[in-house]
Amino acid sequence: MRDRLRVNEIYRSIQGESSWAGLPCVFVRLTGCHLRCHYCDTEYAFHEGRWMTLAEILARVSEYEVPLVEITGGEPLLQPACGELARRLLDLGLTVLCETSGALPIDRLPPEVIKIMDLKCPSSGEVERNDWSNIDRLGPRDEVKFVIGDRVDFDWAAEVIKRYDLAKRCSVLMSPVFGEIEPPQLVEWVLSEQLPVRFQLQMHKFIWSPAEIGV
Repeated sequence: MRDRLRVNEIYRSIQGESSWAGLPCVFVRLTGCHLRCHYCDTEYAFHEGRWMTLAEILARVSEYEVPLVEITGGEPLLQPACGELARRLLDLGLTVLCETSGALPIDRLPPEVIKIMDLKCPSSGEVERNDWSNIDRLGPRDEVKFVIGDRVDFDWAAEVIKRYDLAKRCSVLMSPVFGEIEPPQLVEWVLSEQLPVRFQLQMHKFIWSPAEIGV
């Protein structure tokens, strides 16, 4: 399967998260995930999808004529050809993001890819799956995201940020679990603890209703 990937969907939209939020972006969502976070909003990507060759994927992405592409999932790094897809997108002159859980080695991707690594907090139910060796694989253009569901998550994330001095390694993002914690509460905690993080919301869930985006 080195020249094919199982693809759930390819579409153009607005980037809803990360430091790239608000920009037009083409999303290549790959099928499959070995995690089951309780707040997952893309469960349809666990199994649904069709096999496409790398050439077919590149042709579809090129049709949109958008310079920013994100490979996402599911967990995209489960598929062996993900790294090769990223390389070929880079060869087209595109800026390539990859959103990954951080449960698999991110060096499966070319170094030029901007990794957005979602370290799993306790309330996700998957905190034990974090691959901590990925911290040393992060570069200054990469980003680490913490999705916060309660105060336990926040305190855990704050400790991780300090222990690894994450803000000096890369950009650090923090967002509330949609519908479980009110944004002002998380902002209050961030300011109170003076954490060096970028607060963010899932912009797409405010532009479109959850029903429209399948949540």
